[in-house]
Amino acid sequence: MSEQFHYPPEVFSLLVDVIPLLCRSKKDVIIFFQGAGVPPEDLSEVVLTLRSDPVSINKFEIARAVLTKTNARGDSGLAARREIIKRTVEFEEFSTCWPNDQLKAKGLVADLRKTVNVKDSFTRMKLERDAERERAIAAQRAEQMAMAKKRAEIDGISRRLSALFAMDDAPQERGKLLESVLNDLFRTYGISVREDFRRRAPDTNSVLEQIDGVVEIGGTIHLVEMKWLKAPVGMGEFAPHIARLFTRANANGIFIATNGYTDPVLTECRNALNLKTIFLCSLQEFVFLLQRQGDLIELLKKKSHAAIIEKNPFLEVLS
Repeated sequence: MSEQFHYPPEVFSLLVDVIPLLCRSKKDVIIFFQGAGVPPEDLSEVVLTLRSDPVSINKFEIARAVLTKTNARGDSGLAARREIIKRTVEFEEFSTCWPNDQLKAKGLVADLRKTVNVKDSFTRMKLERDAERERAIAAQRAEQMAMAKKRAEIDGISRRLSALFAMDDAPQERGKLLESVLNDLFRTYGISVREDFRRRAPDTNSVLEQIDGVVEIGGTIHLVEMKWLKAPVGMGEFAPHIARLFTRANANGIFIATNGYTDPVLTECRNALNLKTIFLCSLQEFVFLLQRQGDLIELLKKKSHAAIIEKNPFLEVLS
C-alpha cells in the first residue's frame, strides 16, 4: 500500500491488533516503531509513560497511540507509515512471538497482506485512471495547439495570397510567390510537397523541363502547374502539362489557373481522362477555401472523384 498517504480504518485496526503480537514486550513494540523510522516525538509520550508507570499501559495501547500520531502526519510521516506496513506484512519469524500468540499473529498478518493487496490494486487502478485521464487531457491540449497553429498558418497563407492580387506590375515575381504560397498551403494540410522541380540532362546538366510542384495525395503522385494569367488558359499553356503527364507512367495532374480555361483545354482534358487522371482548379477555389478554413484534402478528393467518375475535369468547388 505504498501509494497510501494515510492508513484507512481497516488497515489501522489490523496494525493495532497485530504489532503487539509480533513483539514480546512493551519495549519491543517501541523498538519496532523506532526501527520503522517513527519520529521520536511520536514515541516520547508512550516512552515517558512506560518509564514512570509501566503497568498503566499495555502493548496494544502503545501501538494505538503511536500509530495514531504517525497516521495524523502529512508527508513527513509517509516513509514511516510505509515502513511499518512493509515490516508487518513481510514478518515471517513467528517463533519469536509468544507461543499463544503465534497462530493469531499469522492470521492477522495474512489478513493485513490481503487487505493491503486489495488497497494497492484499487490504488493502482486509480493511478492508471488518473494517468489515462492526464494522457487524454495532454492529447486534447496538443490537438488544440496543433489546430490553433494550423489556423494561424492558414491565416498567414490567406494574407499572402490576397497580397498577390496587388502585384499586377510584377507578374513574374507574383508567379513565383504564387507557387510558394500554394506549396505552403499543401504542406499545412499534411500533403507531401516537392517544390519547383527541374529535370536536367545527365550529360550537359541543362534543364529539360520544369515542374511548378509535385505533391503526393493518397499515395499518388500529382504534377502541379500554376498559371496567373489575365485570360483563360489556352492550349499553348496547357499542352506542356499534358505532355509531362504522359511521359510518366503513374502520375496524375493538377492545373491551377486564375481566370479559367478555354473550351479546347476542357475538351483535351476530358479526352485525356481515358488514360490519365487530371483535374483543373481555379485560384478562386483556394481563396474561398482559405476564407472558410475548409479542408483542402477533401476539396482535392472531390475534384479528383469528379474527374474519374463523372469525366468532369473542372468541377469548381466554391463552398
